[in-house]
Amino acid sequence: MKRLNGKSAVITGGAGEIGMAAAKQFIAEGAQVLLVDKDEERLRAGVDEMNPAAVSYRVADVTRPDQVEGYVQTAVRRFGGIDIFLNNAGIEGPVNPIPMYEVADFNKVLAVNVQGVFLGMKYVLPVMMEKKAGSIVISSSVAGVIGFPGMVAYMASKHAIIGIMRVAAIEAGPLGIRVNTINPGPVESRMMDSLENGVDHLLKAGNPDVEMPSAKEILLMNTPAGRYATPEDVAAMMLFLGSDESRHCNGGIYMVDGGFTST
Repeated sequence: MKRLNGKSAVITGGAGEIGMAAAKQFIAEGAQVLLVDKDEERLRAGVDEMNPAAVSYRVADVTRPDQVEGYVQTAVRRFGGIDIFLNNAGIEGPVNPIPMYEVADFNKVLAVNVQGVFLGMKYVLPVMMEKKAGSIVISSSVAGVIGFPGMVAYMASKHAIIGIMRVAAIEAGPLGIRVNTINPGPVESRMMDSLENGVDHLLKAGNPDVEMPSAKEILLMNTPAGRYATPEDVAAMMLFLGSDESRHCNGGIYMVDGGFTST
């Protein structure tokens, strides 16, 4: 029997590598999936590669309450409810020291990564509460449990959503809803490429006359597994947390980092 037979899932950040990988694994395990993102072109291209009977998409900005409520209502109309919510949308922002970090950039990152997560919880939780069942997986990061120079907005946002998760786990746990974060280390993805480029620039600016290892080399040296995660690695943990196999997992921080935070 497939692990998600009869279940429905909503995935924000659905046009990204992790969102797409999760959708494919969820569909393979029997779920109906609604992908949510601002990028309709990438959503459409991704959906075209999957089973059209099992996946659809909704274009939405996760920072807009009306649009968040809209994608939730779409899922309820199509599926009759929401069993699994991957609260996954996020952006990285620029890499700059705090004195040089623009206020507008800081606010933009927090709007997507924190407010977007909060709004997803606000509108999805009541739907799950009606059934007194559901699993919510919030995408944090190793950045939610450590610090790293140049990423003040990203780090702050990923710490903050662990706080959202813990409150939601306490509030919703008695109603049969479990809420956890998934905390990937470096992942082979567009976002990681962007962060590496930013860190490389920062390192070079601070040490112009010194031959410095690249950001990727530094990260790999501090990852016992010796490699970055793939989107499929992260999606596999999302699948576990979305399935009934994780029925007693609530309020947890689940690392997918190859040992990065152990070093």
